[in-house]
Amino acid sequence: MRLIRSTALLAFGLCCTVGLKAQTTRWQQAVNYEMDVEMDVERNQYEGQQTLEYTNNSPDTLSRVFYHLYFNAFQPNSMMDVRSRTIADADRRVQDRISNLTPEEIGYLKVNSLKMDGKKVDYEHVGTILEVSLDEPILPNSTVEFSMDFEGQVPLQIRRSGRDNKEGVRYSMSQWYPKMANYDDQGWHANPYIGREFYGIWGDFDVKITIDKSYILGGTGYLQNPEEIGYGYEEEGQKVKRPRGKTLTWHFKAPQVHDFMWAADPKYTHDKIQMDNGITIHHLYIKNSKTEGNWEKLKEYSPKSMAFLSEHFGQYPYKQYSIIQGGDGGMEYPMSTLITGERSLPSLVGVTVHEMAHSWFQGVLATNEALYPWMDEGFTTYATNLTMANIFSEEPSDFPQRGAYAGYERLAKSGREEPMTTHSDHYHTNYAYGSAAYSKGAVFISQLGYIIGEENRDRAMLNYFNDWKFKHPKTNDIIREMERQSGLELDWYKEYWVYSTKSIDYAVKSVEAAGDGTKITLQRDGLMPMPIDLVITYEDGSQETVYLPLVIQRGNKPEEEGMPKRILTQRWPWTNITKEVTIERPFSQIQKVEIDPSKRMADIDRENNVFPAETKEE
Repeated sequence: MRLIRSTALLAFGLCCTVGLKAQTTRWQQAVNYEMDVEMDVERNQYEGQQTLEYTNNSPDTLSRVFYHLYFNAFQPNSMMDVRSRTIADADRRVQDRISNLTPEEIGYLKVNSLKMDGKKVDYEHVGTILEVSLDEPILPNSTVEFSMDFEGQVPLQIRRSGRDNKEGVRYSMSQWYPKMANYDDQGWHANPYIGREFYGIWGDFDVKITIDKSYILGGTGYLQNPEEIGYGYEEEGQKVKRPRGKTLTWHFKAPQVHDFMWAADPKYTHDKIQMDNGITIHHLYIKNSKTEGNWEKLKEYSPKSMAFLSEHFGQYPYKQYSIIQGGDGGMEYPMSTLITGERSLPSLVGVTVHEMAHSWFQGVLATNEALYPWMDEGFTTYATNLTMANIFSEEPSDFPQRGAYAGYERLAKSGREEPMTTHSDHYHTNYAYGSAAYSKGAVFISQLGYIIGEENRDRAMLNYFNDWKFKHPKTNDIIREMERQSGLELDWYKEYWVYSTKSIDYAVKSVEAAGDGTKITLQRDGLMPMPIDLVITYEDGSQETVYLPLVIQRGNKPEEEGMPKRILTQRWPWTNITKEVTIERPFSQIQKVEIDPSKRMADIDRENNVFPAETKEE
């Protein structure tokens, strides 16, 4: 069976990869889960058995392994509780709520027995991590089998997962099972659950959930027994034969995913939308006066979003996606999302598009979000803004990333910015984390369009997905894609934008007559160097561009459609604070000189970008 699965994955990788130019020899571990779970809806508790086939593809011998036990965060005095009560700007959804949970409201996840290849192993529960010591190590290029019995209690809904959320959804079951921590070329990633997001190992999931017969489920994976379940999962005209008894066992399989989420409520309405490309979109929500109209309209926008994202960022690789009312806002999981559903239509479409876009950057590329949260949240924000501008608004924005730039500018001027290399749990404030991950991360991609050209950036994004899906890319991997596509060197951009908090600020220092021509003096006031598009507008309304690439980028971006014709290209060494440019047209013919009128460069002070200086209206 293992040989067949490996062969299938190899074929999948070969058929879905664009060329071999960016193939990586980076190894990664592999997992295959089988779980059988029984949920007691009266006590909000469950018991399960898990068999985990774990393949050590690393060159290292492993003497320990670690499991995540996320539900243990929802207990008074947990690390999540303490951090939520002591951080300067607490998440309003959490704050001190964990500290006030009663024994019936807390969450817990306990492993009652654990064996490796049939032999008991020693383990210890340490907060949200199970530390496992192995009598026999796992050798490189070998596969072992872990088997366990576990039990859990679903916490009152506070953050992401839980029961009885504010909209009445009974179960939002994310982070609910013992999940093997990832081991990669940087070692183990057994991060305690403090509040941020996740990093997982790809594999196949085979999950059976036994629950009260009145409950309707949705989530990750393909339902294997629709003829026994019904509730809209059956094919049209298919007869449903439910077994006798008070419970139903829902059997899901999910291939090549790094997590498994499910949600359940007896009041769910289940709608299916079949796309022309064979993808089925499932909507599960509680129908009432606050949801009925907008969720019906959402049927128009969710397939449009899926189609747009697949066209511009790479083909969605699964045949199903589930949009489920639940959780505490919006949170993405493989093949599915949890969103709160009592929203206005723009808000409902917006959160759906954002969480769906995560399917590319968190679901399939799956960068380590503890170390590179901006490569998920930022890229997803960029994709969301682009998608919303094209599918929702009747008059699309001429610059859909404007909000991301504004968010970054506020961060840069706030005095609270931290480098994007900061571990996501260790940002000093939630504000610094959120603005860096979402806004500055989105600007990272948008601004590359300014540096290397929009067409190059867009092609590189498609290459990035096709070359790095199911491989956990890192910062240098996205930069290398941009370099390969554009032919430019971009290490300087990565080092300034990601590794530092240095900001961009350029100014038109002076414009003056120089013989029969005009001398323009530019000055770099900020600490981060950038190539400059300088647009000159003449009295007759015509425009021309002076292009000033950095020496260290080792080349020029192509001329861009929509930009005025270039009349001059001169390299600007980053060591030189000022740059003088002389053009042949006389000073008397010049109406305006402006640095980057496209506003794609994240200059934090645009008032000095224009000559003559623009006066503010009273």
